[in-house]
Amino acid sequence: MAANSPEENTKVKAYGWAARDSSGIFSPFKFSRRATGDHDVRVKILYCGICHSDLQYVKNEMGLTSYPLVPGFETVGIATEVGSNVTKVKVGEKVAVGIIVGSCGECNECVNDRDCYCPKVITAYGGTDLDGTPTYGGFSNETVVNENFVFRFPEKLSLAGGAPLLNAGVTVYSPMRYFGLDKPGMHLGVVGLGGLGHIAVKFAKGFGSKVTVISTSPSKKDEAINVLGADVFLVSRDTEQMQAATATLDGIIDTVPVIHPIEPLLWLLKNHSKLVLVGAAMGSFELPINPLALGRRSVASSIGGNIKETQEMLDFAAKHNVTANVEIIPMDYVNTAMERIEKNDVRYRFVIDIGNTLTPPPES
Repeated sequence: MAANSPEENTKVKAYGWAARDSSGIFSPFKFSRRATGDHDVRVKILYCGICHSDLQYVKNEMGLTSYPLVPGFETVGIATEVGSNVTKVKVGEKVAVGIIVGSCGECNECVNDRDCYCPKVITAYGGTDLDGTPTYGGFSNETVVNENFVFRFPEKLSLAGGAPLLNAGVTVYSPMRYFGLDKPGMHLGVVGLGGLGHIAVKFAKGFGSKVTVISTSPSKKDEAINVLGADVFLVSRDTEQMQAATATLDGIIDTVPVIHPIEPLLWLLKNHSKLVLVGAAMGSFELPINPLALGRRSVASSIGGNIKETQEMLDFAAKHNVTANVEIIPMDYVNTAMERIEKNDVRYRFVIDIGNTLTPPPES
């Protein structure tokens, strides 16, 4: 798709909170967004979720970060202005923006609805937009995005509870659909009961699956079964429990964000089944051959989801009442929130109340 015309590149003042270096400390930040082009939607941001990936990027743990960084790709709000050629949404409607805000539209991935794997994908923050300016995320008062990358947000879905679905939700929904783990009556395992895991349980139940949660923390059993609706709870460090569950699962979604042993998990799978890794973004797993070869089991991975299935996921979530369990925080709590995420001290996602708590920085 072509870059905006010079007339459309007129800058509009915006503000948010940014990190200036790998210390990860946030403070108020002034910047500019482009004016609304013919195919753009301008969004007043009301809520933005915080993802573990935001922490990794702001600390430059992957060595890819450019500063200043305004994170946030779990963004929901209201369309306040639409370009003359926009047909997808109207002014005043609830909308959402995820991690992808642009792609080439021409490569094999794009033409096959796999835009999240486009080699020229443009991310909501930490990237470069079509006009050459840096992209800034949802820790801000507003954003402007090409309509192809804006989602219609279901009216009955909670804005705050639905915000984490833009990343955490589609990260687990997409592999469930792609790898065929969405059939009623299947027995699905979910490893880890954090931001991704608790939503995976809810989607799996929405698909009509029996769900086993696998965790290192026995204390999470009550919440997994009595609050989230899981059917079985396994403590992964309990050898007897794990052996008793050998070959009982039709598939596993592993949401743990750090490297961990996967051999005990593979033995839980029935023959010809898959373990799908969606949590750990860094490091290398040790891959055991015996449980794979003896049952023709396999290990796969997935990252995020494409535009088409993200909209499908939001509509499914509205139909089945799937939202994240969230702690809503003011903008100026973000530094404390990041510290708590690092300590795994949140049940289960932080969501910033942008609309009510983000205020413009004082004029200098």
